[in-house]
Amino acid sequence: MQNSYLTQIKDYDIRQAWPVPGKAALLVIDMQLYFKPVAQPILDNVISLIECFRKNNERILFTRHGHRDPKTDGGMLGRWWGDLILYGSDDWELIDGLHMQTGDTIIDKNRYSAFFGTELDDFLRKEGVEDLVIMGVLTNCCCETTARDAFMRDYRVFFVADATAAPTEELHLATLKNLAYGFAYIVITRDLCNRLNK
Repeated sequence: MQNSYLTQIKDYDIRQAWPVPGKAALLVIDMQLYFKPVAQPILDNVISLIECFRKNNERILFTRHGHRDPKTDGGMLGRWWGDLILYGSDDWELIDGLHMQTGDTIIDKNRYSAFFGTELDDFLRKEGVEDLVIMGVLTNCCCETTARDAFMRDYRVFFVADATAAPTEELHLATLKNLAYGFAYIVITRDLCNRLNK
């Protein structure tokens, strides 16, 4: 599906850029056991990008969604979905095989946006990050909301079409079109790795 995504959104995908080495960070969103059925098809691409960023000494951050007490920290998410990921549960754990290393940064969150109520923005600013590469799940919820939030904070956003996943192809493509139109550069795994490796 790699180039297929770019073909399907070509009417909106009119801007092109690439992350600047030394100014970029990879944000791996919510690759947790709770989302494994949706995340499984993109797992190889996610791992490829993690390895590529690591090889090029670029920053890598992981997010982990969870609620310590849904009655007090569930908010509208709890009312909307009724079912929340409990902090510390098996579902909350990251999927095996992501090649995490000691010292990797993990951002714990309890809202769609990885910026909401977290130290993510402060961390990125201190590290001199200007370009944020987003991948993970769900395309149309946490990934999209984080991408929009990053854009509003003046980061250049790169959204990896074949390393993000949604419950349906329709929702995935809708996000890609919306982000290409007003918020993010849409890229694919192979092209991004090739650029970084140059």
